[in-house]
Amino acid sequence: MFSLRAAAAFLALAFSGSGLSTCRSPGENGSEAAPTHSEAKDVTLKGVDTSELTGREKADWSRYVSELLAPCADQPVSLAQCVNESRGCRQCVPAAKFLITQVRRGRARAQVEAAYRARFSADQIKNIDLADSPSKGPAGAPVLVVEFADFECPACGAARPVLDEIYHQYEGQVRFVFKEFPLSIHQYAEKAARAAVAAQKQNKFWEMHAVLFDNQQHLEPSNVEQLAKSIGLDMARFTQDRDSEAVADIVSRDRKQGEKLELASTPSIFINGRHFEASSDLKDDLSEWISLEIELNGGTPPKPAASHAAPAASGAPSASVAAPASAPPAASAKVPAAPKPKGSAP
Repeated sequence: MFSLRAAAAFLALAFSGSGLSTCRSPGENGSEAAPTHSEAKDVTLKGVDTSELTGREKADWSRYVSELLAPCADQPVSLAQCVNESRGCRQCVPAAKFLITQVRRGRARAQVEAAYRARFSADQIKNIDLADSPSKGPAGAPVLVVEFADFECPACGAARPVLDEIYHQYEGQVRFVFKEFPLSIHQYAEKAARAAVAAQKQNKFWEMHAVLFDNQQHLEPSNVEQLAKSIGLDMARFTQDRDSEAVADIVSRDRKQGEKLELASTPSIFINGRHFEASSDLKDDLSEWISLEIELNGGTPPKPAASHAAPAASGAPSASVAAPASAPPAASAKVPAAPKPKGSAP
C-alpha cells in the first residue's frame, strides 16, 4: 500500500512521460526572457523573503525576477520592477514567491520558465464545459479543480487519495469536477465510465467513484454490478442507464472535450482553467497552487489539516497514455460560471 508521497511520485512519472506539457517560455506575447548567461544583480523585493535561499539560489532567483515580465499584460515591466514600484498587478508578489519555490527545488531554467508561464499567463486559461458533470464543493468556491480520469488507470488510482486529502484540507473553498476520459488501452474503462454516469443519475456518483477506484483491478461488468448493488442502486434502472445511448453520449462528450484540450494521458488536472503539471511533490504543488488561487481571490487559505485521504490502491501505478488527439486545442478563455453541483458528495 502506497504512502501519499509514493503515490505522488508515481503519478509524476506518469505525467512527465505523457507528452502533456504544452507550456512554453514566458517569451510569448512580448515577454521574451533574456539568455541564461546574462548577469543579474542581487535583488531584494518588498514583501518577498529570500533569506532561506543559498547564494546560488538567490542569484538564480534574482535573474528570473529581473528578466521575466510581470504577469499582468498592462504592466510591461520586469517582475522585480513591478514589485518595487508597487505596480497595479496583484500577482507580482505571489509570482516572485512562486519563483522562490521553483529555484529551491532545483529546477532547470526551462522548467522554471514553463511553470511560470503555465501558472501566470492569461493565454493558458482553458474553457472547460462543466454542464451536468458530477461535482462536490460549493458552486461559488474560489478554486475549481477539474480532473479528467480513467477508472482503470493506475496513476488515477494513485492520485485519488491525494485529491481526497486536498479536498478536505480546503473544504468549502474548492469545488471538484470529474470528467470521464476512458482510454482505449484499458479493457473495462469505457464500461466503468458508463457505470459511473449511470450511478450519477441516481445521485450516487461519488459512491460509485469510490468503489470503482477501490476495485480498479477488477472492473469486469459482473463485478461492477455487484459494486452497484453494494452502494444501494436500483439495479434495473442502473443497467438500463448504463447500456443506454444517452449515457454513452455523455462519456463521449467528456472524452471529446479532453481531446480538444489535447490531453494524451490520465489523470489530467486543471485548476481554474489552467493545466496543472504534476511533479514528485504532487500534494505540495497542489496545496501551493490552490492556496495562491484563494489568496488572489481575496480569501485566506486554511492551515494544513490532518489527513483524510483514503488508502491508495495496491500495486505500482503506471502511466496511462492515449494516442495523440487529432482535435485542435480549445480556445483560451476564462472558465465559465460554475453550474449547480450534480451528484452526491461522499
